[in-house]
Amino acid sequence: MKNAKILITGPTGQVAYPVALKLAEANEVWAAARFSDPKKRDALLAVGIQCINVDMAQGDFRELPQDFDYVLNFAVVRDVGNDFDTELTSNAEAVGLLMQHCRAARAFLHVSSCAVYHPAGHEVLTEKSPLGDNHRTMFATYSVGKNAQEAVVRFCARAFQIPSIICRLNVPYGNNGGWPYYHMLMMEHGVPIPVNTDAPSTYTLIHEDDIIGSIPPLLAAAKVPAEIVNWSGQDHVSIEQWCGYIGELTGLEPKFQYTPDTLPSVMSSNAKLQRLSGPTQVKWKDGIRRMVETMRPDLLKRA
Repeated sequence: MKNAKILITGPTGQVAYPVALKLAEANEVWAAARFSDPKKRDALLAVGIQCINVDMAQGDFRELPQDFDYVLNFAVVRDVGNDFDTELTSNAEAVGLLMQHCRAARAFLHVSSCAVYHPAGHEVLTEKSPLGDNHRTMFATYSVGKNAQEAVVRFCARAFQIPSIICRLNVPYGNNGGWPYYHMLMMEHGVPIPVNTDAPSTYTLIHEDDIIGSIPPLLAAAKVPAEIVNWSGQDHVSIEQWCGYIGELTGLEPKFQYTPDTLPSVMSSNAKLQRLSGPTQVKWKDGIRRMVETMRPDLLKRA
C-alpha cells in the first residue's frame, strides 16, 4: 500500500500500534484514540502520523476528515466491567457511527475476535461455526459485544454501501507483546497461569508481521455484503506449549493452575485467509523467540 489516506482507530493498542507505524512508511496515516499514554502518541507523531483525540464511546468524529481511502477499526473499550449497556454503546454503536462518518471509504476493515464463537472444545472453528460466548469467564461482556459489533458492521456495509471485511483475530502476539508475553511475566514472578481443565488449552497464534502483511489483500477482499475471515496463523499452539518454550529460552518455570473457570480452547481455521492473502510466514517458535529477544533480552539464558 502506497500513497493512501488511512484512518486507524485504537492505534496505541498491542496490535494496531505496529500496524500504524508500518503503514506510515508509505501512506498518510491518521490515528484516532483517547491517547491516555502520551509516549505512544509522541511515537506516532514522530513518524508523521496525524493524531486526533476521539472517544469512540461518545461517537463524536467531527475532528476527523471524511475522505479516507481505508479505515482500519482496531478500537475496543474493555473497561466496562459487567455493564452490557456500556459494552454495546461503546463498541457496537460506536463502530456504526464511525462507518456512517467514513462512508466514502474504499474499504473498511473491522477487527473482531474468535471470541464470537460458541465453545467447541478442541474442534477447529471455521467462519461458518456456531456463534456464542466463549469469553464469559474472563470478560463478561466481551463475546456479546464482539457479536454485536459484527452485526452493526454488516448492517452499515449494506446501508452505506461500504466494502467491508470482518477479521476475527485469534491470539495476536509479537514484538509489541501479547498473551504469551503476559504469561512470561507471570512465570518471572512465580504467578500461577490458569489453564482450562479440558487440557491442553489450545489457540491459533498469529504474529504481528503476518497481520501487517495480510492487510492489503484483506482490504482488497472487502465487499458488500461484508466479508468475514478468521485472522489467525496455521499453528495451533497450547498455553502449555508456548510457556514451555519460553521456559527453554529463559530458564523460567511455568506453574499451571488447572480450572474450569478460565478460557477454553479456541482453535480457528485460516484456510480462507490463505485463499485471500496466502499462508502466514512466521512460525510460532521463531515468533516467541523474537518476542523475548526484543522485549526482555535480560531474561534469555546465557550460553
